[in-house]
Amino acid sequence: MNEMKDLIIDDLYQKISDILQVSREKAYQAVNFAMVEAYWTIGRLIVEEEQNGKERAEYGKYLLINLSERLTKHFGKGFDESNLRNIRAFYSTFQNCDALRHELSWTHYRLLLRVEKPEIRDFYVKECIDNNWSTRQLERQINSFYYERIISRKDNGTVRQEIEALEPEQSARDFIKDPYVLEFLGLPDNVKLLEKELETALVEKLQEFLLELGKGFSFVARQKRITIDGDHFYIDLVFYNFILKCFVLIDLKIGKLTHENIGQMDFYVRYFEQEVRQEEDNPTIGVILCSDKNESMVQYTLLENNKQLFASKYKLYLPSEEELKKEISKERELIEMEKKLHR
Repeated sequence: MNEMKDLIIDDLYQKISDILQVSREKAYQAVNFAMVEAYWTIGRLIVEEEQNGKERAEYGKYLLINLSERLTKHFGKGFDESNLRNIRAFYSTFQNCDALRHELSWTHYRLLLRVEKPEIRDFYVKECIDNNWSTRQLERQINSFYYERIISRKDNGTVRQEIEALEPEQSARDFIKDPYVLEFLGLPDNVKLLEKELETALVEKLQEFLLELGKGFSFVARQKRITIDGDHFYIDLVFYNFILKCFVLIDLKIGKLTHENIGQMDFYVRYFEQEVRQEEDNPTIGVILCSDKNESMVQYTLLENNKQLFASKYKLYLPSEEELKKEISKERELIEMEKKLHR
């Protein structure tokens, strides 16, 4: 009898706890957005006053120094000259107050100010809201060139078309990045790793890895065993993507991509297609994650013209803009070659 009462009370407690948690989150979000709106209005006032100044550059500098001293004295930290410049830039960048999103905090917007191109900034705003990115996650995605790595595998023409194509019902290619940036693992790039060590590190930092993989990924299994005529084989990592509605198999390879790696992944994908995939699932995707992707190996193997098999490089550090441009250039050359072969 007491057990039944305890269960009822537990259920009631959980309901009340959920209500309070949602309420606190709403209150916190409301306070954050009130601050965002306040900073937007302050930015507008600063810009309007600067525009009224006769000697704009000199007056603008004097204005920010003066305001910073007074506001800091009466309202404390947060109004130094640097932050006032951010507030001014915030208004200049997001001039439509009605378009500000209540899901984003001032720190989100401050990070978005780093993104110069409006279409790319719009992309990050949408991804941030859709995926509920924290400010730390948004900062990492900007720093690791998330947008550029996604768009590099697309050839839809305009940037706007590319962004719209990131909605549901897209192809597998749209979801696969090259390279993947795994700097969150904290592994030294100049030390020889074992595949098992890389796999363990990825599982231990699964949340960060899911963020790097992108939208809609859910972890299914590690070292997934499949058996053929008494022989056992093991797939390093298995995920399911709820947007693509399919299984995604990942095989980790230290070193250069080989045709044996590609044949092995093809075998895994074919097995899943016949033995695991359900009628409502879309075709299984296989990704070989390697430290060195041989472009010639891609061109003359099963990877060529295959819509379900992919090879991507991984980097254990944040690439420079120059390094990233080289990676993207190589990837686009491969896509152009594929298009020519299909003509």
